[in-house]
Formats: sequence, C-alpha cells, structure tokens
Amino acid sequence: MPSPRFRDGSSMLTETQQFMRPRLPKDHRCAGDLCVEAPAISADTTNSLVMEIFAAQKEELVCLAVVENGRPIGLINRNIFLSQMSKPFHREIYDKKSCIAFMDKEPLVVDADMSIEDLSFKTVEYGEKALADGFIVTRDGAFMGLGNGLRLMGVVAAIQAERNRQMMQSIEYASVIQRAMLRASRDALASTLNDAALVWEPRDVVGGDFYHFTAYHDGWFGAIADCTGHGVPGAFMTMIASSSLTQALAQHGPRDPAQLLSAVNRSVKGLLGQVNGVDDTPESDDGLDAAFIWFDSAACTLSFAGANLGLHILAPGAEQFESHAGQRMGVGYVNSDLDYQWPISRIAVAPDSLVFITTDGLIDQVGGPKRISLGKRNVFKAIVEHREQPTAEICSALQRTLAGWQQGQTRRDDVTLFCARLLVTSRNNDE
Repeated sequence: MPSPRFRDGSSMLTETQQFMRPRLPKDHRCAGDLCVEAPAISADTTNSLVMEIFAAQKEELVCLAVVENGRPIGLINRNIFLSQMSKPFHREIYDKKSCIAFMDKEPLVVDADMSIEDLSFKTVEYGEKALADGFIVTRDGAFMGLGNGLRLMGVVAAIQAERNRQMMQSIEYASVIQRAMLRASRDALASTLNDAALVWEPRDVVGGDFYHFTAYHDGWFGAIADCTGHGVPGAFMTMIASSSLTQALAQHGPRDPAQLLSAVNRSVKGLLGQVNGVDDTPESDDGLDAAFIWFDSAACTLSFAGANLGLHILAPGAEQFESHAGQRMGVGYVNSDLDYQWPISRIAVAPDSLVFITTDGLIDQVGGPKRISLGKRNVFKAIVEHREQPTAEICSALQRTLAGWQQGQTRRDDVTLFCARLLVTSRNNDE
C-alpha cells in the first residue's frame, strides 16, 4: 500500500520513533543536529484531517507541528488530541473546525543553532512536557522539523561522559534538574492531601529513585519507583522512566495502575534497546521496581499494582500492617516480558488508615549490632509507635531509625518513602 500523503502531494512519512540507546555522530553541538524531518499542517487544517493523519501514521507520529507562512505556531500531541476527539459528540462538534482547537500554543521552539547545553536548560524550564512532546526546530524562524526530548537526554548523557573534568559541576546541575522534575509532584501532594509526606534521599548528589503524584477530580494517582543504579546513571534512568510514565498517563489515564506498569515496561524496553539487539544480544539491562496506586475518593478504594515494591496499610486500631506484595517482575529489564500483564489489587480502605510505600534502600540498609539489614519489622514497629502523629513526624521517626541503625556503615542505596493518612475529608481539587 502506498504511503499516505498530504493534500499538496507531500508525504506523511516521519521518523519511526523507536529511540534505542543512541548511536551518535562524533559531535552534537546544536539543536539542528537533533532535528528530524517531520510533517507539518496549516492552521486551517480540519480536525478530521488531523485524525486521518494520525490514523495513517499509527504510533509513529507522536506530535504534529502547525505552521503559518512557514513558521510554527503550535504543536498537536497525538494522545491528547485523540483523547479529546474520542469524547462524546466531539467528532460532530470539532471535525470540521480548525486544528488549533486542540493545539499547544506554547510549545518549546528553538533555533537550529542553539547549543545542546542551552537546549537542555530550555527543556528543563519547560518541564516534563518538553521531554514527552519534544521541541520544534527552526532556522531563521522557519520550520525545519522536530526534536525528541528523550534523545536529547541521551545526547546530554553521552556528552557528559566525555567531560570528566566537568563531572562535579554536571552532577550538581543534574541534581537541580532532578529536584525540579520532582517538585510538581510534591506540590500537588501538599495541596491535595491533608496529611501526607514524601522523603527522597539520594545516596549521592543525584539518585535513582523518583516519585510521581497527580490529583484528579475523582481521586489521585501516586507512584514510587527505584531505577537501576544510583548517582548519575540512576538519575538518567529516572528521567527516562518518569517521562515514560507521563506518556502512559496521557494515553491510558490514571485509574488502572497495572495497565500503566505494562505501558512503562514496553516503553523502557524499547527506548533502551532491551528487546534484542544485533545477533540477539541486548544492548543493556536496566529498568526499575515500582509501586503504582490509584485512590478513588468516592469509593474510598485503592487500586494497586507493584513490580518488586509493595503497598502497606495500617488500619485504625490494627496492630499489624496489611501488606500487598508487588509481583516479582521488574519493569523494562531484558528478562521482563514485553507483553507482561501485572495483576491489579483493589482494596477497600477504612478512613484514617495509614498508607505506606518505600523503596528497598530503607529496608536493606545494613547496620545494627549484628550488621544486618534493618528489615520490615523494625520499619513497621517505628510506624506503629508513631501512628497517632502526623505523617511528616512518622517519616522523621523513620529517618532517625535509619540513621541510628546505619551508624558507621556506608549508605547502600537511595531511600524514598511515601506515607499518607486517608482522612474522611480531604482538600478539594478541580484538576
């Protein structure tokens, strides 16, 4: 079958966005080096034609640039557009209207001559949107093509590996980036739940753990993840995994954590080339352990899916935690099935219950008189002893317990904790 074409006869073909671990040219100095030719449409293009374009390209075309007189004026995200057009009566209302109705009017637009360093700063300023959607590349204001945020991160990683004498400066900047990416989730948590706390302690300046929290009109979604490694390698893995989660949420919504784990698994395996490379040799073996939860505010139920991380609930008056273990299947690794389906647990939660998730950096820390792991028993004991106090104080007590146990031993891993009290009433959120 011939490839579909635009009305002017030009091809709709675009780069297949299977970004394996990049095989880079010798040098990437500017944004133009990352530019990929991509189709563009005019502002008077109808939404029905945009639907045809996305349908013809299947999953290959992530975003579509909108131009006027050769200059970009916006960017249409495939998942957001299809989600909007699939709503009841939207096809009837919007089919014949201009595509600008669902266009991002403020995408990241950069000149082809912008340096990679300046481009990375710009990408950080724009946040996760630029990593997920990519950026528009222009020359003298005219549209050239699109750049991919994840590929940019890969290029930045390759450049930093060659700049050993600037490593500490790079690590400190990476810490700023990582903390900036986590800030939105921390702010959303604080504005949504009356009594909740997050602790994020990288072993080094940057770390391989990350968290995600988003509020919705009918509940909230939370994620805690522990990526391969710590330090700089772990930090880059968190960017890849976090961006994959953001894309999965945009495509599937937040209400099925198991489906989201599967989507992130496929994305990470593809991005890192961990299916099978040349001669059936995987290019790497990196991934993450994770716990994803969805809380339905009306039903007061938690939906949980975990990959080597568990969910722990302490009901009012209970002496012991109710623990839900994650599946013994990591996300994105070579040995993780591409089509693996994580099971989902739906749990009715009593009001005022404590919900707790931790990465293994807390439980596995070696110390104490016998130089053994801290273990779940000591962690749960500390929580039960402070159960009547605010969750921030509970987390502080856990940090003190960890420090007392560790004593002179080296910190083994990054530590991330999430603790929330599911109150009868919580703050309103109109997101």
